[in-house]
Amino acid sequence: MSDQISQEQQRRQLLKWLSASPLFTLPGIQEVLAQEFGKRPDPMVWTSNTNIDDLIKSPKDAINVFDFEPVAFKNVPPAHFGYMASGIDDEITLRANRQSFLKYSLRPRRLRDVSKVDASVNLFGTKWKSPIIIAPTGGNKAYHPEGEVAVARAAKAGGYLNVLSSAAASSIEDVIAARQGEVWYQLYATSSLEVAKQVVRRVERAGAPVLEITVDRNGGRNQETFFRLRKLDTRTCSTCHVHGIGSAQERPNYDGIDLSQVKSMQSSNMTWDFIKQMRDTTKMKLIIKGILTEEDAKLCLKYGVDGVYVSNHGGRSEDGGRGAIECLPEVAKVIKGKVPILFDSGVRRGSDIFKALTLGATAVCVGRPYLWGLGAFGQAGVEQVMEILYKELTGVMQQMGVKNIGEIVPEMVIKS
Repeated sequence: MSDQISQEQQRRQLLKWLSASPLFTLPGIQEVLAQEFGKRPDPMVWTSNTNIDDLIKSPKDAINVFDFEPVAFKNVPPAHFGYMASGIDDEITLRANRQSFLKYSLRPRRLRDVSKVDASVNLFGTKWKSPIIIAPTGGNKAYHPEGEVAVARAAKAGGYLNVLSSAAASSIEDVIAARQGEVWYQLYATSSLEVAKQVVRRVERAGAPVLEITVDRNGGRNQETFFRLRKLDTRTCSTCHVHGIGSAQERPNYDGIDLSQVKSMQSSNMTWDFIKQMRDTTKMKLIIKGILTEEDAKLCLKYGVDGVYVSNHGGRSEDGGRGAIECLPEVAKVIKGKVPILFDSGVRRGSDIFKALTLGATAVCVGRPYLWGLGAFGQAGVEQVMEILYKELTGVMQQMGVKNIGEIVPEMVIKS
């Protein structure tokens, strides 16, 4: 009887989360939600499974990356899962990131020899087996005890580039040791220029060749899905977050740095002069993460950055309602191949990756899907998520008649 109650509680918890989230629409789930909670989810375009008894039992059982999400939801504490899954406010941008991919249709070419496909790309002198990058995400130990180290090992096993967040729960030194190869670093600058400089110097000493500076976390955010799911979490936050959620003291890459002058972990005071200051501080390549307009793309070139990263932070920074993929063409129009363009936000399929490449991306970063894999099965889950996306991408390349990334051209996509 106790097992039955436990499963029913799990089922209702999953349904309650779905009723408050834009993340799923399932065959028949609208009727179930309407019956049990009087609410229907927003219409979306992907599917997964809400049957607790029928979730995948191992990474190899997964048919697509969505199969990992309900398993992660079952495994990960509600507050932690909610933090990862949420957008902000009405989550319009979160939904738009997925829906906007449907606005672009592919134009396949036929009668081309695609018996062998090479998806490799070159980024700043390093050759990678594919343009798929593991994006920086914070606090990975919230999803699995090995956190970023497990992710780095998965990156090593699959031959993928991974980028470590400055909000990571593991140090840059430990992640590089686990990856046994190149790791990039993403910086949240905080309100203190001097603290940023100290972090950057540490990262450079550790051996990171590229610094991604995030410029879109400059204000508050109302993460409603996170707040709703946090109410379901029976744990006491202060038990783990001794210094407060999101504090620098919880982030190992700030260890040994005087934080007394940090007024905020956000960078509301950041200007283009900060980019110049970083250029003078480090010899690492500089990429600006969070660019969405042609105006800012022009300024990136003016200030001599080495790369531009088109991203709306997965809908976690603003709720303006524009999907990131819709911003990519205007940025690419300005950059014109002068520097690499990275892209993320809403990527869930190999076809999403291909569309981003046709619209001007040099490489495409994946965030939430690998966190689903991490929360579901640890390192093995991350490996399988990345492998599924890689197989989907190479399959789409064959469908489109291209045998290498260089053959992907803008004419292969049309906006519907």
